[in-house]
Amino acid sequence: MKSLFRLIYVLGITVMSHGALAQGMFFVPPDLSAPEARQLQESGKLLLVDVRTPQEWRQTGVAEGVMRLNMRHPGGGDGFIEDLLRQVDGNRNAPIGLICRTGNRTTHLQRYLISQGFTQVYNVKEGMAGSAAGPGWLRRGLPTDPCRSC
Repeated sequence: MKSLFRLIYVLGITVMSHGALAQGMFFVPPDLSAPEARQLQESGKLLLVDVRTPQEWRQTGVAEGVMRLNMRHPGGGDGFIEDLLRQVDGNRNAPIGLICRTGNRTTHLQRYLISQGFTQVYNVKEGMAGSAAGPGWLRRGLPTDPCRSC
């Protein structure tokens, strides 16, 4: 009988926590590996955004077909969001993938964008150069474009 009450208690806590998510807390989508991001991008199901600086883009090139949008936007967070919204026709529900060098900046930016009403913001946690999350876009040999004019 104690087991039954314990199960009901755990289920109740689970239901309440999911209700809290629906009432204002936000859901953070799962991370994507570089190959997963590439596949979704190629199929038109994801806008992949490289948020590194122009200097970083020139150093390594950028993922093929990526949108370049410097996280250090001259217009601050509002300017970044305005430029991003232009790319998705104002749709805050559009699937967006973020990539940086190692996934650190994109982790923070993902949370920020979700707090600003974006609902499908994915983090390519291994980044371009690799991290503990994986070898990265470059070492995986995924296609890149040189960024000489960035």
